[in-house]
Amino acid sequence: MIQKEETSYLEYTAAKMRRRLLDVVYNAQTGHIGGGLSSINMLTVLYFHTLNVDPENPEKENRDRFIMSKGHCVEALYCALEEKKFIDPELLNNYGTYNSPLAGHPTVKVPGIEVNTGALGHGLSVGVGLAIAAKMDQKTYNTFVLMGDGEQGEGSIYEAAMSAGHYKLDNLVAIIDRNGLQISDKTENVMSLEPIGERWKAFGWEVFETNGDDIRSIIETFGKIDYQSGKPHLIISKTTKGKGIPCMENILKWHHGIPNEQEYNESLSELNACIDRIHQSLNSDLQ
Repeated sequence: MIQKEETSYLEYTAAKMRRRLLDVVYNAQTGHIGGGLSSINMLTVLYFHTLNVDPENPEKENRDRFIMSKGHCVEALYCALEEKKFIDPELLNNYGTYNSPLAGHPTVKVPGIEVNTGALGHGLSVGVGLAIAAKMDQKTYNTFVLMGDGEQGEGSIYEAAMSAGHYKLDNLVAIIDRNGLQISDKTENVMSLEPIGERWKAFGWEVFETNGDDIRSIIETFGKIDYQSGKPHLIISKTTKGKGIPCMENILKWHHGIPNEQEYNESLSELNACIDRIHQSLNSDLQ
């Protein structure tokens, strides 16, 4: 049973990460804030509930592997790694500056990042390889891959999906951040994806849908996964692009928009109010 205190703590963590993401993108004057905001809840549950990872020992042998296939949203991943204490705040403060080791896509030079990503459609293929390696080496780690929904137009995704079903990779979890928008338009206008769940089931996957805007729903979905089912697992996480900042929610331009000073200040005020509300609720739950 999911405890209310746990959910409140994760909501608080996610809200703080959204505020941090806003700061990072505004200060660097670069980034993909819309898709980062929509994936924050999923990253929060992964790093603070699901993944077996240790910032004190980032290369431990049986750690779970996480791949940010939608690598253009790396700023959100950096916020998760900072909150989990893989990287220091001073490092993230310098994102976007000359000679910073933090690139605009994930790189293995950063502690906690497993593979370089950013060329869309590649992350799942790497995840399949890691999952096969775990089976061959009789290791117990699981591999998790977070993809964008616009990324589903890449043919390599389906080659990897077919391979995962063929090799019965029940130690592999793929996640689609289904916010419905990509850089140029709604996903269904660019390349229709539905019925996406049935498509993946046909490849031999176990498919779940979750409300990615709701922490509890995500936790419950991970709790349903049977890692000995003989099937790889897909989570379709239905989210809102720009989630948590009202002026950005479900608006196309925030795929990679940069807030101006007024938008930044208004958004920061809204996020601070949200954090305060959750913090008060959390304190009430603990009393």
